[in-house]
Amino acid sequence: MAHKVACWHLMVLLFYFLVTACHLFAASHGATDAEILVNFKNSLSTNSLLYDWNVSGIPPCTGGSDNWVGLRCNDDGTIDKLLLEDMGLNGTIDMDILMQLPKLRTLSFMNNSFEGPMPEVKKLASLRNLYLSNNSFSGKIDKDAFDGMSSLKEVYLAHNEFTGEIPRSLVLVRKLTKLSLEGNQFGGNLPDFPQENLGVFNAAGNNFKGQIPTSLADFSPGSFAGNQGLCGKPLPACKSSRKKTIVIIAVVVVAVVALSAIAVFACIRFGDGKKEAQSSDPFGDGKMGDRGQLHFVRHDRDRFDLQDLLRASAEVLGSGIFGSSYKAVLLDGPAMVVKRFRHMSSVGKEEFHEHMRRLGALSHPNLLPLVAYYYRKEDKLLVSDFIENGSLASRLHGKRSPGKPWIDWPTRLRIVKGVAKGLAYLYKEFPTLALPHGHLKSSNVLLDDTFDPLLTDYALVPVVNKDHSQRFMVAYKSPECSQSDRPNRKTDVWSLGILILEILTGKFPENYLTLGKGGDADLATWVNSVVREEWTLEVFDMDMMRTQNCEGEMLKLLKIGMCCCEWNLERRWDLKEAVAKIEELKERDNDDLSNSYASEGEVSSSRAVTDDDFPFSVTS
Repeated sequence: MAHKVACWHLMVLLFYFLVTACHLFAASHGATDAEILVNFKNSLSTNSLLYDWNVSGIPPCTGGSDNWVGLRCNDDGTIDKLLLEDMGLNGTIDMDILMQLPKLRTLSFMNNSFEGPMPEVKKLASLRNLYLSNNSFSGKIDKDAFDGMSSLKEVYLAHNEFTGEIPRSLVLVRKLTKLSLEGNQFGGNLPDFPQENLGVFNAAGNNFKGQIPTSLADFSPGSFAGNQGLCGKPLPACKSSRKKTIVIIAVVVVAVVALSAIAVFACIRFGDGKKEAQSSDPFGDGKMGDRGQLHFVRHDRDRFDLQDLLRASAEVLGSGIFGSSYKAVLLDGPAMVVKRFRHMSSVGKEEFHEHMRRLGALSHPNLLPLVAYYYRKEDKLLVSDFIENGSLASRLHGKRSPGKPWIDWPTRLRIVKGVAKGLAYLYKEFPTLALPHGHLKSSNVLLDDTFDPLLTDYALVPVVNKDHSQRFMVAYKSPECSQSDRPNRKTDVWSLGILILEILTGKFPENYLTLGKGGDADLATWVNSVVREEWTLEVFDMDMMRTQNCEGEMLKLLKIGMCCCEWNLERRWDLKEAVAKIEELKERDNDDLSNSYASEGEVSSSRAVTDDDFPFSVTS
């Protein structure tokens, strides 16, 4: 009997080791990077711009070349960076899935719509750079949130809704060189940061108080602006404790009086039976109230006031680099788009009013007109018409809904011509402005019911915080801004060239996803390299290639796009030349406007292209 029991125990033990070995084998031979990334994509609530994340397609990396949008690859074909910015993403960031990418070193979800608590980033212990700015993360960050992240160098948490103190585990990250915390609700005392190489620090627009520690005293005053309780170098010296006590007493007295007045006022309103139904402020932080008013800059629109907007049913459209956008459906009225801008705090009131009046005076069929605006020191609202058809980016890269037509070559050509005309109009109206548009990209090109383009977010450079515009606006990612920080009248032309290549190839430009500035012309460089080799028409978007007899005109537009993307400013075309060349393009090579389309077999034909066709370079 004892012998049988011993045998049974031995069998159980062997079975346990067998199961453990199987798990270890599965872990070492687990999911591919493609499967991991697709699992992560599926864990998000909104992911339409991750259009090429597909297990059945090409792999994410081929050596050091990144094939999927938002990736940067190592030379050995592993994932180094995940840069998913400005994509309207929301849902939960599943760190357990990302843990399966062992060589992931940079993670960016900037300018999206994520909400909720701080993601469990410490699960990615080898992470070097973390960028979560311009989302809606909220709440206190756990004290141990960054435990074990000994390689971490750059942390950007700006413009969220974080509260509480800076977690001690972040303060103790030994290699930390950049920390961006501005525009949150952090509080308490600023801790003493021991890092000798901390070169970037910004805690502006929070609720910090007390003496600024010596380790942070050499940063600019702007790094601490908007914290009413902070004092000491580089801000004015701290007052004595006796004066602080007097101030506190005065504040308490004023607060008690104010609360009493509010209570009396509320009682009077309740007693008179005049209490009105209120709605929360969907466009701000609940502080809009009745202060200020909407300023209309167009006379061809029915008037409504701020309270009409606040009472309207609101739908979040997305969160971009400037702030959030909402669709507001007025009672018995039209649908409007309200954009809340959070990065215009350095603009004076009169300067802002004057520039908005100037924008309101613009009139062109390819510009989305500004209808009204609201001014408050902390926030500004810009109101425009809602365009049902959406953006060019969503049409090119989003999942096609049933019944939505594909965009053929004549339509794309019409879009390019409309964008060029709108841009030329801005150049005419703003002759002294270096960047008449400044933020030209496919998500800022809306399409009306007839697929004619409407430019948005134009001419905002004069009223946007300079640091923010230099870091995030598309024009500042041009080669000249990367090299000399000097935009000029040809910088918008560079953005036009990238947009043309995006329209022709159907590929999402990687330069949109680049952190900060940098002439990251991946799309232009790729097209240029293909041109130098044996040319095939597969470079063009297949949907567009279904139109027959258009290859020659497509190649002409491709040349225009590449000449607009010249890194060498002297050789880059100016806008006037680019517009003139675009206007010459036709829908068919032989100008035959018959409605004929090619089969997929006909589309796959190829032709060689010589240096005479494309005498330029994007890397010189």
